[in-house]
Amino acid sequence: MAAAAAGVRGQALGRSSFSRAASSMTASSSSSFTASGVKLGPNGAAFVSSGIPDLDRILGGGFLLGSVVMVMEDSDAPHHLLLLRAFMAQGVVHKQPLLFAGPMKEPRSFLGTLPAPVSSSKEDARQRVMGGGASSDGRASDEGLRIAWQYRKYFGDERTSGAEHRDNKQEFSNDFDLRKPLERHLLNAQHIECLSTQDADTLSDLQDRCSTFISRLPRKDGGNLNAGRIAIQSLCAPQCGYFGKDWDMVSFMRSLKAMVRASNTVAIITFPYTVLSDSLCKRWQHLADTLLSIKAVPDEDKDLAKLLTGYQDMVGFLHVHKVAQTNSQVPVILEASTFSLKLRKRRSLVLERLNQAPVGPSSGSSSGSCSSSAQGSPLDF
Repeated sequence: MAAAAAGVRGQALGRSSFSRAASSMTASSSSSFTASGVKLGPNGAAFVSSGIPDLDRILGGGFLLGSVVMVMEDSDAPHHLLLLRAFMAQGVVHKQPLLFAGPMKEPRSFLGTLPAPVSSSKEDARQRVMGGGASSDGRASDEGLRIAWQYRKYFGDERTSGAEHRDNKQEFSNDFDLRKPLERHLLNAQHIECLSTQDADTLSDLQDRCSTFISRLPRKDGGNLNAGRIAIQSLCAPQCGYFGKDWDMVSFMRSLKAMVRASNTVAIITFPYTVLSDSLCKRWQHLADTLLSIKAVPDEDKDLAKLLTGYQDMVGFLHVHKVAQTNSQVPVILEASTFSLKLRKRRSLVLERLNQAPVGPSSGSSSGSCSSSAQGSPLDF
């Protein structure tokens, strides 16, 4: 009798116990929902993407929210702009507040160089399926409708709406096409601010703008997190009016780090370390939570070409000096600290570990090799 009553009750509700468990799982997952472009990590950490998926994986999830990332520029090539543009473009795609400062008269013109995201393979496959279904006799569309009806029958409307929300949700990290600029309507958003540091005698204006920007993004533990991004290009460039005021720049860095630490903001700063003294450069490196350096590949280096595989496809080298961490005393130990920077299909950035080229019998002289005896030289034991 009790089993029959339970069956009648289940038919009256129109759903099974499995569907009730699924709906409860959906409710619990929606409670931990975060804003677009923010990913939660261990020990209460939250990350935003650097704009390069491989770099996010190397750093353990991306750039830590509330940290300062510093990039040491290379004097031979402006490869640091690749990292800066990817970081800014990822924030624009996720519609996150952005503050950019650079040593140029019209810094907003720099936004026109931001790359556009590459269309994902899932979207391409979905378009191909939709196109194939339109050209067929209708069996594929009927099958899709039947599967969707069965899906809604067992899981309910809440489950299907949650699946549609996940499909429409933007990816955490995108691959960007360096040959294609971002759409103009994305660059004209109100949450994007620009500031020129050229001919600025002091850093007070930049510090005030950063303080106002960060004050709108206070740190909130849990709930719907919203992240902001600060990008400063060539902070100690010679064309800046405050160039040479070493202690003013150090004071600005300390103040910025303290403000960022207490907010949901990530700041990335590039600086030409070659114009700084050794002692000042070490101070800058010590103030960074995450420290990176990028160096261009020398042209036609025959020794490196013999030593490394895929040398002809390399654009530069990225070295990871320091990785930010929070709520943990365990140091971050990377499998490798130097990576090769390549262009996949000449449009998107890829980071790979350095691999030594295989040594053939004719690529060098080794003791006791057969090639030495083949030349008729006497064997020396």
